[in-house]
Amino acid sequence: MKYQFADDFWWGSATSAPQSEGAAARDGKSQNIFDYWYEIAPERFHHQVGPSETSTFYDHFQQDVLLLKTLGHNSFRTSISWSRLIPQGDGEVNPKAVAFYNAMIDSLLAQGITPFINLHHFDMPLCMQQQGGWESRTVVEAYARYAKTCFSLFGDRVSHWFTFNEPIVPVEAGYLNDLHYPCVVDFKRAIAVAYHSVLAHAKAVNEFRALGDQGSIGIILNLSPTYPRSDSQEDRIAAHYADLLLNKSFLDPVTKGRYPEDLVNLLRANDLLPQTAPEDAQLIADGVVDILGVNYYQPRRVKAKSGYQASDPVTMPDDLFSFYEMPGRKINPHRGWEIYEKGLYDILMDLKENYGNIPCYISENGMGVEGEEAFIGASGRVEDDYRIDFIRDHLKWLHQALSEGANCKGYHLWTFIDCWSWLNAYKNRYGLVRLERESQRRTIKKSGYWFAETARQNGFD
Repeated sequence: MKYQFADDFWWGSATSAPQSEGAAARDGKSQNIFDYWYEIAPERFHHQVGPSETSTFYDHFQQDVLLLKTLGHNSFRTSISWSRLIPQGDGEVNPKAVAFYNAMIDSLLAQGITPFINLHHFDMPLCMQQQGGWESRTVVEAYARYAKTCFSLFGDRVSHWFTFNEPIVPVEAGYLNDLHYPCVVDFKRAIAVAYHSVLAHAKAVNEFRALGDQGSIGIILNLSPTYPRSDSQEDRIAAHYADLLLNKSFLDPVTKGRYPEDLVNLLRANDLLPQTAPEDAQLIADGVVDILGVNYYQPRRVKAKSGYQASDPVTMPDDLFSFYEMPGRKINPHRGWEIYEKGLYDILMDLKENYGNIPCYISENGMGVEGEEAFIGASGRVEDDYRIDFIRDHLKWLHQALSEGANCKGYHLWTFIDCWSWLNAYKNRYGLVRLERESQRRTIKKSGYWFAETARQNGFD
């Protein structure tokens, strides 16, 4: 069977400024929260490899853009580093950052690659975090000014903008689970962070539309479809709570302009509602996106919390549900994540049926593998057939969703080249291109050649 995609389908990959640029303390860039956290707690990072040791995109972007072309890309997402562009968080723009981003965007366009530019990928400037981060409306206002600056500087050449990547990750990792700085564990503060992130998103959308720029603005959400363990009422209620808190808390306000009533009632009943201002509701209503980026790696399987009573007070999300490992599941042993390709189809069908079939694209999907040097063949190339199988099997379900009317415009893999990844550093490799960290040598993997051929043919057999 031939799996054929539209002629204008977006084939590409995604990365972020903090995970690829390097040059973390050069050319006027100030510290973001990861630079600072590594400085004070390097032991939290795998093999103590910090954010200054990335794939050096800042220095090698021209070479990397040529590689993107070789890999058949017609589009590529990265982000702008707020702490590089506006080192004080608010106010003066760094001319060296402007020169870098101009040159990078121009290089992409020169190779026929459409830049997709995201404004925030977990990398809050430290100076803004010190003012409260996303707990602070002052920082929300500063972010809106940063967004306007980006649109003004680069909007003549960038027509695909995204306000945030996975805004729930700083909420979960930074304010619930002690996995990212500032390492707070407090549900009420986490809710404030989530709410203010939605306000910041909406303000950026307002700034974009006020400038009248041609193009589209969206947001990128990691939508893990939530499946109950069984059809029992208890398991289904638990899955509903997980879906409300971990998917719909961002998906609904950015696509429908309002929060789900069930979520508001749940927070109100437990005295967890964030502080709001009278103008917030209209702001959120006006912040509905043109396009949605969908990151999908694994499903979320949920069961009822043992001993949970509906009258119990809720102090953390996991008071409401427990995660569940499905017996016999397919798994990526390196990451410990379930591989469930149909999840991609289920997300797209949910968007079609319950979210007006909003235009979307798969903005991340990928497979991280530890110890990939074990798969280097005689030719010196990584023979990563497992990654080809992973991509192909997800694309089959994406194709099925398209055949049933899903409004999905493209597929971006995470990621183009093995990159630094937060606490995991280089533990798991995701790239179509292998990076030798010492020499910074780049070598296309078998999957890279397969991806290039698939992109050129707009499909595969």
